[in-house]
Amino acid sequence: MTRIGLVSDTHYYLDENILKYFVQCDEIWHAGDFGDGQIAEKLKQGLPGSKAHLFRGVYGNIDGFDIRSEYPEKLIFTCEDVKVMIKHIGGHPGKYAPGVKDTIQKEKIKLFISGHSHILKVIYDDKLQCLHMNPGAAGNQGWHLVRTVIRFNIDGNNIRDCEVIELGKRGKES
Repeated sequence: MTRIGLVSDTHYYLDENILKYFVQCDEIWHAGDFGDGQIAEKLKQGLPGSKAHLFRGVYGNIDGFDIRSEYPEKLIFTCEDVKVMIKHIGGHPGKYAPGVKDTIQKEKIKLFISGHSHILKVIYDDKLQCLHMNPGAAGNQGWHLVRTVIRFNIDGNNIRDCEVIELGKRGKES
């Protein structure tokens, strides 16, 4: 079983409590709009004693060269028996960004993760047989009212135990 901490849209701000919520996670994934490389480095390092041994991320539309030179626009990989795709601007079931639906079908993606909208979503797409997750936004910039992240498990080919974590109102520490 792999425990995942999922975050997006930090926009130059990392609430240190995220690291506490992710301390028991095996992997941390960021769905873009870091803001700068310091955010990525803090998430990679985690807290002392953290289980996280793997950090994955994609760049978002606000990210500069420091992030774009290290992270791709789209990431496709397998976690346990689940094929995953992360793309910052990817849309959601019924309204995918151009090319996303074709990639999900062609690559047989079972978990599609996006960010960008600042809207927390966990939706199963029956037509594509793919779970979509958007963790909302963890930063202070944007129109969202509450900062959120997601924690979940992948166990073989099962995606389960999904938890939405509210970090507090935008602009306030949790």
